Amino acid sequence: MFEIIRANERGRAHFGWLKSQHTFSFGDYYNPKQMGFSALRVINDDQVAPGAGFSTHGHRNMEIISYVLEGEIAHKDSAGNEEILPAGEFQLMSAGKGIYHSEYNASKTAALKFLQIWIEPNEQNGEPGYQQKDFGSAPGLTWVITPDGHDGTLQIKQEAALAQLLLSEHDTLALPVTAGKAYYLHLISGELMLDEQQLFPGDGIKLAALSSLTAQASKGSVKALWFELPA
Repeated sequence: MFEIIRANERGRAHFGWLKSQHTFSFGDYYNPKQMGFSALRVINDDQVAPGAGFSTHGHRNMEIISYVLEGEIAHKDSAGNEEILPAGEFQLMSAGKGIYHSEYNASKTAALKFLQIWIEPNEQNGEPGYQQKDFGSAPGLTWVITPDGHDGTLQIKQEAALAQLLLSEHDTLALPVTAGKAYYLHLISGELMLDEQQLFPGDGIKLAALSSLTAQASKGSVKALWFELPA
């Protein structure tokens, strides 16, 4: 099973200070065919103007991931965390029973580009948490978020995992798949062949009931996010 969500099919929002593209229904964008996939609920490409950002607001019972592509996020939350998140780093905030936070472009001159990702947790009303880490730029698949936090990964409250995928042009990699899991790939840059499916920047693909899957960087260097999700 596969279903491609093309970049030009995603929702759009423009608020002056914020430009955003939504893979799944979010805010004023509603698509009954795209309400999420398994526990994955949100993938937004956000571009924030210099000095602007999301003012203090609250969340409950959601695992919220930020991955910075360009610039820096200035983060502050009601649990006392006040951090700078630079390009290349992953942030995982567990909202749990409730947390308030703000996310601003730390620069007064340069734009901020980041991915905002929400995953529904498998427990309700737990303690809020905050984690942040740079996982480097090793080629291939590097796990960054896992259910048990093994090998220094960030720990999520769900039977889900996230890896960064980096391939040089023409490189191939067999991706780890099992029949009892669902998978989602979001392509950030480069062009990628997944078996016979051609993906371009901003595309995503839902996958399930697979026994094998091969990725090949068909044009340019590929950067992608690979999600393993409950079936």
